[in-house]
Amino acid sequence: MSVSLSLFEKAILKELRNNNLSIFAGAGLSRGSGFVDWRGLLQDIAEELELDINKELDLVSVAQYHFNANGRQTINEAIVDEFQRTAERNENMNILSRLPIDTYWTTNYDSIIEDTLGDTGKIVDKKISQNQMKNYKPNRDVVVYKMHGDKEFPDEAVITRDDYEKYDSERALFTTQLKGELISKTFIFIGFSFEDPNLEQILSKIRIDLLGDSPKNHYCFFRKVNRLDERYKNSDGTIREEDYNYDKVKQDLKVKDLKRFGINSVLIDEYSDITNILKNIEKKFKVNKIFISGSAEEYGNYSEEEAKSLLHNLSKLLVSNSHHIISGFGLGVGSYVINGALEEIFRSKGKKINDFLTLRPFPQAVSGGKTLKELWTEYRKDMINESGVMILMFGNKVVDGQVVEANGMIEEYQIAREKDKYIIPIGSTGYAAKKIFNEVKGNLEEFWYLEDSLDILENEQDEQKIIFEINIIIEKIRRRV
Repeated sequence: MSVSLSLFEKAILKELRNNNLSIFAGAGLSRGSGFVDWRGLLQDIAEELELDINKELDLVSVAQYHFNANGRQTINEAIVDEFQRTAERNENMNILSRLPIDTYWTTNYDSIIEDTLGDTGKIVDKKISQNQMKNYKPNRDVVVYKMHGDKEFPDEAVITRDDYEKYDSERALFTTQLKGELISKTFIFIGFSFEDPNLEQILSKIRIDLLGDSPKNHYCFFRKVNRLDERYKNSDGTIREEDYNYDKVKQDLKVKDLKRFGINSVLIDEYSDITNILKNIEKKFKVNKIFISGSAEEYGNYSEEEAKSLLHNLSKLLVSNSHHIISGFGLGVGSYVINGALEEIFRSKGKKINDFLTLRPFPQAVSGGKTLKELWTEYRKDMINESGVMILMFGNKVVDGQVVEANGMIEEYQIAREKDKYIIPIGSTGYAAKKIFNEVKGNLEEFWYLEDSLDILENEQDEQKIIFEINIIIEKIRRRV
């Protein structure tokens, strides 16, 4: 029996927040970057053997037959020719790379996973052979286990039946490590048909160790068998019901069989749906990350003490509700936000600073051939990308002796809209925040979550009422997404 999408999302969000999610990637993940799957890789090799690759179910044997007849070189060349070329990044891997996932497993030979993770600035520790298992890359953020080898070392790639039969002696530590993680972590199997004989063999060997009849829950995606697919249609458009029913029964049996390993199937209409599912998970996960945008040379209708107390107690409450605050250390705002967050973190036993507070002071010197303005824009985009919600307060600075609206806050608001973040401007704090509020309140179709809070956001100066209302807005967002 498959699991519902809502239960899947709930489970994955829980594991993300506990830093306990792993990815197991098959060929389907790389297809989004233009690479072929096993069948495509072996097509020319099968033709040399006078075999039709589309009729073959045992692809490992196809590779072995070619090796028997021609040796390894042609197989190696096929791996190099296909996977050495530069590939486009794909959206599914882009999303995964932005999430706190520190372990990836894959049977793919290409480098899409490690390259995409590197693009995000993460330090990747790649394991290709079991000899590398004992090594530890300093300051690593993520480990990528390449169970079947890598395009850079085609001689060592696992592809023929001989390779599979030698797996236990030459790559046993991969199996041991995977067993431990399947017991302790939750996996998403993505891009897998579960026809890989090595994975099936490994799962079968370690099933007894996966806590008996109650293994940890893992998840995979399957496209539902659809009777309207072209493959079930006759030339006159009628449906071959017998073929459809056969495949439907076979899929149902596969879904039930995977439960033996704790792998729960999520059935989708199209594989493209996976991208929307991952986007939604990312958005929900980041709702707990709140970027407080603000700067203040003066506080308008607020006294300095009132502004300080509002900023301090707002961030304190957010942390107490398990939100993660991101601050750019804006003048007259950032220090009070930080103090409030730290007070709550130190008050609560077990809370770690890095889990609830990210400080990102803006660079003050030109570097990398970019102007300071260009650096600040990149910096803003990076901070906002890490958040799900933005709270805007005050927003002024001094230019030529005059207090003016902070154009940096306006830019942050524009970036947040482009990145589809939830925006909460506290209009009563004035300046750029007021300007943004006036724009937002005229577009409640986009900012639906603010509709019942407009009066308080625009006019209220009572600290407790403002903080209470912000909490209501965030909870409304969390329930909706």
